[in-house]
Amino acid sequence: MTTLDALPLPGIAARPSPTRGEQLTLIGQPQPVRITERLWRSWLDNPAVVARFESKRYRRRRHQCWPWIAGVSSTGHGSFRAASLPGPSRRGTVPAHLFAYQLACGVIPRLGWSNTEDAVLCHQCDFAGCTNPAHLLLGTHRTNRSEYDLRRRNVSSPLADVRGPAGRARAIADAIRTGMDQREDPDTIEQRIHEAEQAGLPFTLW
Repeated sequence: MTTLDALPLPGIAARPSPTRGEQLTLIGQPQPVRITERLWRSWLDNPAVVARFESKRYRRRRHQCWPWIAGVSSTGHGSFRAASLPGPSRRGTVPAHLFAYQLACGVIPRLGWSNTEDAVLCHQCDFAGCTNPAHLLLGTHRTNRSEYDLRRRNVSSPLADVRGPAGRARAIADAIRTGMDQREDPDTIEQRIHEAEQAGLPFTLW
């Protein structure tokens, strides 16, 4: 497994990881769920959980997006059921990109969505369905929002997709699954991905 160097949090002073860390993880729009560092480590260190995770993402070249090909949340992020936990919350279901990043870089000691300076995991590629850790960067809720507002005006950006982030993620996943079901070669699947991406471009580009 490739290990990436952990990147600093802009505007946040570095501090050692707490013994009992806890993340506030966002699963779609409804409500964040809290996941302890201990629980994260139990999943990331479990070969069966990791193998199940890997079966649900499509790896490509390092510089390309690695699309999630299973369930997608309302925000377009992959949803991975790491475990079935008791209670009314979805504590066992986590964002696929967050699982991917921590699998490569280690557990992030703190995340949150309560204010603008909270640490969040950002997609540098602007594709919510991407699970390539090389495309993910730790930042703050404030910087993530400001960059989103800037880049979504670019009509060639994934953020400008007329289907929205969830529609784009599902269309690309459908294209990949179709190619895999038909046992197509990687180049043919790449063409399917390209066509799925192009289908969401704003009409101003045609």
